[in-house]
Amino acid sequence: MTVLGPLAGLLWANTIPRVSYLIIQGEPLIADPEGEGPIGIDGRFALIGLVAGLLCGAVAYAARGRRNDIALILGLAAGGVAASLLAWRTGHLVGLGHFHDVVRHARDGATVTGVADLGAKGVLMFWPVVAVAAYGLLEVVFRRLPPGDRGEGGSGEGDEVGGDELDLQSAPTGRDVDGRER
Repeated sequence: MTVLGPLAGLLWANTIPRVSYLIIQGEPLIADPEGEGPIGIDGRFALIGLVAGLLCGAVAYAARGRRNDIALILGLAAGGVAASLLAWRTGHLVGLGHFHDVVRHARDGATVTGVADLGAKGVLMFWPVVAVAAYGLLEVVFRRLPPGDRGEGGSGEGDEVGGDELDLQSAPTGRDVDGRER
């Protein structure tokens, strides 16, 4: 999953709206901070993270075995965070050297086009959260049986609880067997 991060970053860097910066005293300042550009950059990253999270969650659910669900979910979360961070850094680095050169040589009042950068760092969590949520939603919708359950009704079996012989007979309906709950 983490390998997809740089690819998503390249996609993000090539699909963002252009943001203009105004050079004042050698420093780049966003020319229109409340315009569509900065918001569009964050929105595109969020959309890419959402789609990637959905795909990763669905693929993980389809490819999983009948064991290690917790490890798989933790892997989805950690891999999603790593992929999201890599996507952000990769997308930000595309064209950054050229941007710095232009800013360094620009006069005050000049306008330059910027590179991709996130204003809302919270969108970094879209990928891992959506991946785990998609996995959980698919688990709820399709209700796969736990590893030891064979789908039989009634009380459980000893090997399903701890491997020992246990008395797991259910109490008769409507009354307590030992009378302690009155």
